Amino acid sequence: MKVFLVDDEIVVREGIRESFPWEESPYTLVGEAPDGEMALPMIRDTNPDIVITDIRMPFMDGIELCNILRSQLPWIGIIVLSGYDDFEYARKCIRLGVREYLLKPINAGELRQVLDKVSDQIREERKSREHAESLRMRTESGRRFVVEKLIGSLYSDEAMEADAANALEELRSMGCPVNAPFYVVIDAAFEPVDKGQALAADLVHSCGGSRHATPSRTGTRILVTGDTPEDAEERVYATATSLARDLERGGCREIRIGIGEIVEKPGEICKSFKTARHIRHLLVQREEDKSLICGTRELGDPNADKKTSAVINEAKLYMTQHFTDSSLMLQDVAKAVGMSNSRFSTVFSQENGQTFTEYLVYLRLSKAKELLRTTDLRSSQIAFDVGYNDAHYFSYIFKKNAGMTPSEYRSRYHNQPE
Repeated sequence: MKVFLVDDEIVVREGIRESFPWEESPYTLVGEAPDGEMALPMIRDTNPDIVITDIRMPFMDGIELCNILRSQLPWIGIIVLSGYDDFEYARKCIRLGVREYLLKPINAGELRQVLDKVSDQIREERKSREHAESLRMRTESGRRFVVEKLIGSLYSDEAMEADAANALEELRSMGCPVNAPFYVVIDAAFEPVDKGQALAADLVHSCGGSRHATPSRTGTRILVTGDTPEDAEERVYATATSLARDLERGGCREIRIGIGEIVEKPGEICKSFKTARHIRHLLVQREEDKSLICGTRELGDPNADKKTSAVINEAKLYMTQHFTDSSLMLQDVAKAVGMSNSRFSTVFSQENGQTFTEYLVYLRLSKAKELLRTTDLRSSQIAFDVGYNDAHYFSYIFKKNAGMTPSEYRSRYHNQPE
């Protein structure tokens, strides 16, 4: 289980990071942030199973962060920390589906108990969803067949606007409403098909009614709805990224996922599907084992990959020039290159082979190693110079990536070439 920590108090983050025996547990701390605004793109980037968050924080507090996670990434288990024994906060957390509510300070033993409890809940819910899906397939195979045929008809070249509207009305009457202001289609292919389709169905089932999966000959198609273009874009990228992760974890191979353009009319759903299918076919032509590409109006032509690569190169240059800024975040770079946060996160990972966070850490630690080799600066000063305000966190990240502490690295490599 991957864990992400959000708390504005450095002492609290350091305490949880250093006192909990991560390496001796089935949990991995994949990242941390001082507030919800900074945490959100990093959470999308690292795909944790569990988020531990404080309630009262600047910019975006824990309640707002929980609201967004519940809307966009509902499969994440949330543990809330608070220094205030406030019943109103606890009640809000319960309404938001938060798994556990803990008062500070907590010790490693308490945290382990809560993590174990939440991870058990997550596993049981996954099993329950699998069981419920299996039962539903056995008892409602006829209804499912009709629903899949109706949704599948939305992807047909022959479908007219009236046909699409009729299909949506029939789906609504069957208790499967699909009507929304905006639509976007994911077209995914993978091997083995049956296993991947079950994983995709499980993911979509956990998301509520804003995603709808139908099997295809080579994989799965997912119709994602949104209230605004931004809402649809955030949901489709979160879904596609999580689908890729779940398929990979489940042992699937040859994973190729295309994302279509966002459309407004039911009759244009086929247009979004065609774009997604075209992008997926491009991946087959490139003979990639696993990729995730965005198909939008900008990328809906044969030169789309070149355009995307140019944008990512621009982003990497921007990061090279600004990585020493401790406040640099994914949204800053996305804005600099004219992409939405979620789209940039996905495309950057696909093009660069590293997530935004991984590449930022690579830049900072590369510079830190250079300074350790060539100067006599204190480790705390080097941490500050490469973008880390917390020297202890810098040492933790350095050892995690280099396999040794900064002082050990300096002793071994001082005055030596790279």
